[in-house]
Amino acid sequence: MRFFPQPLLFPRLRAWRSAIIVVLAILLTWVLPTDALAQNSDNGTNLQPYIDRVARQISEFRLSNGMKFIVMERHQSPTVSFMTYVDVGSAYELPGKTGAAHFLEHLAFKGTTRIGSQNYQAEKPLLDRLDALFTQIQAAQAAGNAEQAAKLQQEFDQLKAEAATYVKQNEYGQIVEQSGGVGLNATTSADATRYFYSFPANKLELWMSLESERFLEPVFREFYEEKDVILEERRMRTDNSPIGKLVEAFLETALPSHPYGRPVIGYETDIRNLTTADIDQLFDTYYTPDRIIMGIVGDVYPAQVKQFAEAYFGRFQSRTRAADVTVNAPAQTEPREVVVNLPSEPWYMEGYQRPAVTDPDDAVYQMISSLLTGGRTARLYRSLVEQQQLALNVSVAPTFPGDRYSNLVLLYAQTAPGHTIDEVAAAVDAELTRLKTEPIPFEELDRIKTQARAGLMRILASNQGMASLLPEYEAKTGSWRNLFEELKAIEAVTAEDVQRVANELFQPQNQTIGKLMAVGG
Repeated sequence: MRFFPQPLLFPRLRAWRSAIIVVLAILLTWVLPTDALAQNSDNGTNLQPYIDRVARQISEFRLSNGMKFIVMERHQSPTVSFMTYVDVGSAYELPGKTGAAHFLEHLAFKGTTRIGSQNYQAEKPLLDRLDALFTQIQAAQAAGNAEQAAKLQQEFDQLKAEAATYVKQNEYGQIVEQSGGVGLNATTSADATRYFYSFPANKLELWMSLESERFLEPVFREFYEEKDVILEERRMRTDNSPIGKLVEAFLETALPSHPYGRPVIGYETDIRNLTTADIDQLFDTYYTPDRIIMGIVGDVYPAQVKQFAEAYFGRFQSRTRAADVTVNAPAQTEPREVVVNLPSEPWYMEGYQRPAVTDPDDAVYQMISSLLTGGRTARLYRSLVEQQQLALNVSVAPTFPGDRYSNLVLLYAQTAPGHTIDEVAAAVDAELTRLKTEPIPFEELDRIKTQARAGLMRILASNQGMASLLPEYEAKTGSWRNLFEELKAIEAVTAEDVQRVANELFQPQNQTIGKLMAVGG
């Protein structure tokens, strides 16, 4: 299980909107032969009839308890991909409880009262006693009573070993695998938690049974064992990772008092102190039917999907929807900077606050990202990596670390040997100044749009990709149909739009700098 889809070197960096072109490619390779795409690639608007035809293959329904299902029917292969999209991520955690959403994601694989236990009736009292002992150990440690804490810890360890004898390790995963399931996994982000895998099409009802069961009657067994796993994950990704430390410090500096300023995986102290009651609280508050959106894509029939959904997920009781996060972070009014000194290769980060994904200029932010680092002909890549050879690599994320709320446009680069961070910073500034002051040539903007259209022809179809993005659009933009408006939005971006947004965005008072400096450098 992962706490984020992760590009190399930036485990917490995710821009879900960058997958838009991938998804449109999925759609178009399914409904339109390659030669037809080639004939229409000179004008993206000519592709709209085919996009519209694909959209008609998608249906939706909502159960009486509020749970939403989005179904895409495609019978090219006898498989189906599933996405359980829970509209809650780390941004929803209480202060001092960071890491709870990610922790819950791990525990959702531990089974139910019927899955994962040799004898749940015998196991349950042991789990309750472990929780009580953990609270007593914390109290003894807080009181400075080391002897009492050690005694309780000994009893705790013995009881944990006894509870483990009742556990059927990974029984949920074994059921999925033995039934032909593939890709069983989950991710947690600042905005959402996703659970997904694929099955042969004749296992639709089995998925309904398994998935409904683990969220209807979950048992958070092996809680303390999993806590150790997560702490080790944090050590690997952050504590022992120079770039991980820089990202964490950068977010704290760039987004103070903002829910995105906290690490998705959580702070070490918070993780150590999390209790099953904390996880129960998050689950009971936010894992309500009206916050769960199911994406189902593949060899299925919507009427049958609805029949099974009502039988299995209809068992969930309606609950009052908890309020969404309110972001009260004050607007940035002056430049910020954070420096991390570690024995590491130098890295440079530069972030600028931007509005949420629903902003009317969102497509312009995407185009700016592509102009700067969208391929080897992009401005920053060509200048910093190829021409001046100041950086080993450079990239731009149009949204970071989430996009439901105000967030960051993030530029980052790894300094090349023999060059300094200050040289990289100056070269970046020169390109941003050029973007703000010089009109974008028509040919350059058209090339970016052509690259986007070409991407539609190259990428293979993916049920899982559609199962992922349909719920995401539904949750973040209000309707999955907005997915099919992206190509129009990109085509509509003008050179004037790019220059206008660049001038609004790349301002000193809106900037945060992050530097990973070699010790003594």
